[in-house]
Amino acid sequence: MLDRSTYAALGEARIFEPASLQKALRERKRRTLAGEDGNLMILAADHTARGMLAVGNDPLAVADRYTLLDNLLRGLSVPGVDGVMASADILEELAWLGALEGKVAIGTINRGGLKGALWELDDRITAYDPDHIASAGLDAGKLLLRIEFTDPGVARTIEMCGAVTTKLADQGVACMIEPLPYLKDDNGRAFLDTRDEELIRAVAIASGLGSSSAYTWLKIPATPRMAEVAAATTMPILLLGGDPGEKLPEVVAGWESAMREPNVRGLIPGRALLYPHDGDIEGIVATAARIVHGGST
Repeated sequence: MLDRSTYAALGEARIFEPASLQKALRERKRRTLAGEDGNLMILAADHTARGMLAVGNDPLAVADRYTLLDNLLRGLSVPGVDGVMASADILEELAWLGALEGKVAIGTINRGGLKGALWELDDRITAYDPDHIASAGLDAGKLLLRIEFTDPGVARTIEMCGAVTTKLADQGVACMIEPLPYLKDDNGRAFLDTRDEELIRAVAIASGLGSSSAYTWLKIPATPRMAEVAAATTMPILLLGGDPGEKLPEVVAGWESAMREPNVRGLIPGRALLYPHDGDIEGIVATAARIVHGGST
């Protein structure tokens, strides 16, 4: 869908008309965050800002920007897709290409916890801050919160997430928090803790962040014990997708089951939909949109 000449013009705009990228995002046609059914189908594309470029066995699958933008344009064109969550570079590029008209745009905030780094859990603000989320006309901000009980950087990250949640609530802007339990291996490297009990605890912690929870949403993995996890909060929940590879049918089945919980309000997957194992982006995105919006797509 992305013409090569248009892609080249985007590069020229960065040199000769850089303000046009900011203007395109700020002046795009806006919409309400959630649709009439209260659900959201969002494509996640903030992985590159944290150096996460791998899909399956390809360590640089997401590195090519033309391919990433083309995949996003294809995904956003599918009926029932509400918008995208990304860092400023990608949101501004999509807006300049005209792909965010009438779409939800969510700005990612803390990308400083680079994957595999020794400081990974000390996850600083390196992308959007709350003030620029508001001034850029974005619809929400997204925070990543990895909780592990031996790393002092986690305390700083929790403090930062609380402050950002408060600031966004003061501005009337939604804050989407992704709370995930983590452990460390013998070399001090962080990895996801897949125990449901710890996910429930992370959800409870995230629900209490900030001076107001009125605008807080949560972004968490689907789990067979979704009823228990969702029962830990009244906040709306979006389900992430990860990099499932050939296990995508299992992930989709998990989404369908989890969406039965009343406060599970949609999906926010990235590589699972943008880089599917069979290459059929429109097909898997349409399936996800049907799960979220039912017969309305």
